[in-house]
Amino acid sequence: MVPPKLVIAPNKNGNSPGDLIRPEASLDDLWKAAQECRGCDIWQRATQAVLGEGSTAAEVMMVGEQPGDREDLEGHPFVGPAGKLLDRALQEAGIERTKVYITNVVKHFNSIQRGKIRIHKKPNAREITACRPWLDAEIARVHPKVIVCLGATAAQALISRSFRVTTQRGELMPSSLAPLIGATVHPSSILRSPDEETRHREMREFVEDLKKFALQLPRSALVPES
Repeated sequence: MVPPKLVIAPNKNGNSPGDLIRPEASLDDLWKAAQECRGCDIWQRATQAVLGEGSTAAEVMMVGEQPGDREDLEGHPFVGPAGKLLDRALQEAGIERTKVYITNVVKHFNSIQRGKIRIHKKPNAREITACRPWLDAEIARVHPKVIVCLGATAAQALISRSFRVTTQRGELMPSSLAPLIGATVHPSSILRSPDEETRHREMREFVEDLKKFALQLPRSALVPES
């Protein structure tokens, strides 16, 4: 069932994150408050805001760019093909999926309508900045030991504008956001590989990045050895 599109008129404060995020808010509270966010105009093209999911005791937080079409309709992050690929990669890397909190830099699906199809549109710097308080609020409530940026948008928003995933992937460094932060490719990039051979190679490299991050996690965050 497709959730109904939320139609909430902006209040005199513009329904910005600063108006909506309360210090005592839980993750569930943040989800509800984000549905009223009008910090930028992406909400006009989306069905709903999609924040992260996972335990507040998660050891690792993974941050992508934005929800996709399916995530926008279902109201859950990483439930499409890229999410299924990520689940498989985590398993192969030995990271316990239940110990991962997964979210995105931008909380609404930014798209261009082409006929009946909505095409992904990369968020711009203003939109990323407008949405940043929601991600900061999630980080403050989860307190992850490691943050993994999935793709260039997340890496440049959370690490450095000069960060290059192609040359710096798999590296971990200290951060004010978490003890360690690093980046790898977004799983959707693997799905866009031109052929099967390339896709298999890129999947192996993705898993190897995740294994490097797993070395920094406590045993409780790893898949138990059989």
